[in-house]
Amino acid sequence: MGEEGLIELEHGRVWYRRSGSGDRLPILLLHGGPGAAAYYLEPLEERLAAHRPVVVYDQLGCGRSDMPDDPSLWTLDYFTGEVDRMREALGLDECHLLGQSWGGWLSIEYLCRGTQGIRSVVLASTSSSMPFFGEQCRLLMEALPAPHGEVLLAGDRDDPRYHDAEMAFYTRHLCRLDPWPECMLKTADSLDGNQVYTTMNGPNEFTLVGNLRDWSRDADLHRIAIPTLCTYGRYDELGEPCSLRIREGIPHAELACFEASSHVAHIEEAGAYADCVEAFLRRHDP
Repeated sequence: MGEEGLIELEHGRVWYRRSGSGDRLPILLLHGGPGAAAYYLEPLEERLAAHRPVVVYDQLGCGRSDMPDDPSLWTLDYFTGEVDRMREALGLDECHLLGQSWGGWLSIEYLCRGTQGIRSVVLASTSSSMPFFGEQCRLLMEALPAPHGEVLLAGDRDDPRYHDAEMAFYTRHLCRLDPWPECMLKTADSLDGNQVYTTMNGPNEFTLVGNLRDWSRDADLHRIAIPTLCTYGRYDELGEPCSLRIREGIPHAELACFEASSHVAHIEEAGAYADCVEAFLRRHDP
């Protein structure tokens, strides 16, 4: 599916793939995690590539990119700079941007810092505040059937019930498909013990002890003046409250909810999701 390669950056080689063709403006996809690989974005990549060029890459430290053993590397400064370096290397002077989950936090950070050439942005299942996301996760944990919620809230990862409680959360709020598709399993496997994830986030989705734990751009969202689409699933761990908070800061932002989905609507409702994104992009192509 497209042209693949490795780009040599200062701290290692970064894998990328370019798919699709035509005259429409390219879109750059930023995957989640932090430290997850882009395997799980393949259903969206394939559908969008039927209409326009699509570029995706595995951020340094995960997937098919190099994995330097250096926790000091894994910062917002590094990853926003990586977006710039990858755009330069791939000739993406002007493009659309889509960031999913952590890729959305990265997109928000990137745009709030000021950048040129991004025509529009899709913020998919994401948040503008890590503390607020943590609050929402706690509410979702409290609503889980007993004993799963109390086990997760207790936070004892040595509790023999912890794994089942974790999966109860994931199958409700991360991906509701049964079984999970291969692309989702490959990304989940890539996160197991990943240094980027544990450094920036913590041991799992709802134990926020990494260097992102206090991150918030709520006060700076007004700096995002380009067309913005926020998407989320009805059962999403980063759901409606998170997207509404973004729209408070970006008043022109559009919202799209996928009623049968949780955190990966681009997989759970793949066709409808891609159609929604492509329609938005076409309205904002040059």
